[in-house]
Amino acid sequence: MDPRPVRAPAPTAPRPARHASRFGAALALAALVGLAACAPQAPQGGYGRPAAPLFGGAGGLGAPQPPAGPTNTKVAILLPMSGPQGALGPAMLNAATLALFDSGARGVELVPRDTTGSPGGASEAVRSALSDGARVVVGPLTGPETAAAAGQARAAGVPVLAFTNDVDQGGSGVWVTGVTPSQQVRRLVAAAQSAGIRRIGLAGPDGAFTSRLASALRNASREAGLSAPAIVTYPSGASRPQAAGQIAAQAGSEPIGLLILAEGGPQAREMASALAGAGLASPPLRVAGTVLWAGDASLANEPALAGAWVPGPDPAARNGFETRYAAAFGERPPRLAATAYDATSAAVRSVRGGDPMAPAALPLGEPLQGADGAFRLLPNGQVQRALAVYALTPGAEPQVVEPALLPGAAGS
Repeated sequence: MDPRPVRAPAPTAPRPARHASRFGAALALAALVGLAACAPQAPQGGYGRPAAPLFGGAGGLGAPQPPAGPTNTKVAILLPMSGPQGALGPAMLNAATLALFDSGARGVELVPRDTTGSPGGASEAVRSALSDGARVVVGPLTGPETAAAAGQARAAGVPVLAFTNDVDQGGSGVWVTGVTPSQQVRRLVAAAQSAGIRRIGLAGPDGAFTSRLASALRNASREAGLSAPAIVTYPSGASRPQAAGQIAAQAGSEPIGLLILAEGGPQAREMASALAGAGLASPPLRVAGTVLWAGDASLANEPALAGAWVPGPDPAARNGFETRYAAAFGERPPRLAATAYDATSAAVRSVRGGDPMAPAALPLGEPLQGADGAFRLLPNGQVQRALAVYALTPGAEPQVVEPALLPGAAGS
């Protein structure tokens, strides 16, 4: 059975108190799922400034009957309330409810639907939500679920704010709200440029994630006027010392100031140790990681990774979110709860005009404040995020070395 609708709380609800939080949860912004080649498309149907009817047309669901009296504007939220990822659903619904409360909106109702964590379940969930009059869809969780749900939403002219970071799903009325490899790379490139670094490298095992990072690094380096990056890929079972030797060979022509490692855990520690043996000591070389390093305290204790950079959320925003969530629900939020909060915040903003039958008008291009800091919805279905840069510190919490910055509206 689907969860009951969640309506905006009364204005007199108490506000929770603040408390400290740890970086381990803050850094883990979103799961890295469904990474494939990027081919975003321009949105259709005016999701930013909608003018066409919400329903109807070829393949549509048919026009709903006008409401008999006052009613709430419905925001669907597609979550895995059951199935293999069922433990995530309730926490993400909690975060969405908190976003509704924080927005101060009145007359807005969250309509949860269970996807069962499967494409088929997501397709049925979005059909049910649209039939119930949802004006915007928040979720689902993964790339395959998003692909299964997007067609019906597009046919109905209803925008989708999916939790996935699969950039291929973005465009034509679907926004990718998960933290993407491109967002992480661009933040590291900006930090490197500020530090006077002129050439950046990337090393990682063959696969979609490394490929995505490499594409983003080439684009970001070119746009920043930096030298062409040094990119080394290798089979996942390859010897790390051998891979480090390949990196050193590429660094011979022009020094590499920052090297991004596209793997985590023991593999990242092994690669960092191998770099010194290949003649790439840190310093002067600086090593950087990705959200694959989230929550792994052992990385900070690796001597070769001392001072390594990692992109992460705005600490003040994340601390505030964790404080409010813990006060409201009695536990710390899981990492994906922040994505549910952000997507719901944007969705509520798009329907708070008061007319439950009006199409959603997403605030495209406007800076929005989320659980992990500022973010911005772009017309092409991508999302910019303000990420900070942290440095790993042995025996202590990572330190912020550059504050969270929101890129200009033209980038992605």
